[in-house]
Amino acid sequence: MLVVSLMRLGDEELALREQFPDVTFQFYKYPGELPLEIQKEMDVLISYHGAVDGAFIDAAPNLKWIAWYATGINSLPLKKLQERNILLTNGKGVHAQQLSEWLFAFILDDYKQLKTAYSEQKQKIYNHKRIGNTLEDTTILFLGTGVIPQRAAQIAKVFGMKTIGLNTSGHSVENFDETYAIDERKTVLKQADIVVNVLPETKYTQGLLEVTDFEAMKDDALFINLGRGSVVSTETLVHVLEKKYIRAAYLDVFEEEPLKPDSPLYTLDNVVLTSHITGNGASNKIKATNIFKRNLSVFLNETKLIENEVDLNKGY
Repeated sequence: MLVVSLMRLGDEELALREQFPDVTFQFYKYPGELPLEIQKEMDVLISYHGAVDGAFIDAAPNLKWIAWYATGINSLPLKKLQERNILLTNGKGVHAQQLSEWLFAFILDDYKQLKTAYSEQKQKIYNHKRIGNTLEDTTILFLGTGVIPQRAAQIAKVFGMKTIGLNTSGHSVENFDETYAIDERKTVLKQADIVVNVLPETKYTQGLLEVTDFEAMKDDALFINLGRGSVVSTETLVHVLEKKYIRAAYLDVFEEEPLKPDSPLYTLDNVVLTSHITGNGASNKIKATNIFKRNLSVFLNETKLIENEVDLNKGY
């Protein structure tokens, strides 16, 4: 069996070769380094590179499984994978700790008014009367109840927060005090002090949040998007922030990326922007490779996967 990685994995390369001595591994730093003859022969692909498109799949007639090292798989030609019966796994859960830490960095930055305090520092103002808000008894609502929001909700409980989750059916999930169906959101959003999007990108979530959703939120609500930028258009975000339908937003993902310098989001004073960095972590490749190892151990004998397999019909 030939496994090809379109990224270098450091020490994990030797670990893979030692654990699976009967498997041939080829590692490349960039997709452009991959020889066509190797592409034609490979059985398994490790990647998260945008070069893996329909033409790439067509040039890999022997491909049986793609181990995608990111959570979002919306850039892949899912229909073609279905037609070819190519299995797909993703990095679900790999980023849970990292994104949760960023989420609470955003929340605490806002609630404790750290940017204002820093501004006072630069002006040499000593303001010992500043009072920040507390997270205790606040309500945080997650759009999505997967691995990442479950970890974040667990942390929220430590802060004494009430946790609400929205998912497809409203089924109960660990660490959430209440769960509702996404279709019920307009009656639930008004309960939340903080609204966090962690939904994947699917045909159902694209453009999900409209102006009316933000109108349903509290006037002083904080909106945070760590999921997919496509869940809400830039036009909608600019409108609701300008009109102050909500108090503020922290955005790490955007409808179009990279965010262009002339984006009106840069001109608003009630939004903080980061450059799709909340999932970046030094241990991501190690965690993703551990998932890959567990799957490969079974795949070699049974041609099936046991962890993080993507439902190509649902897109997650």
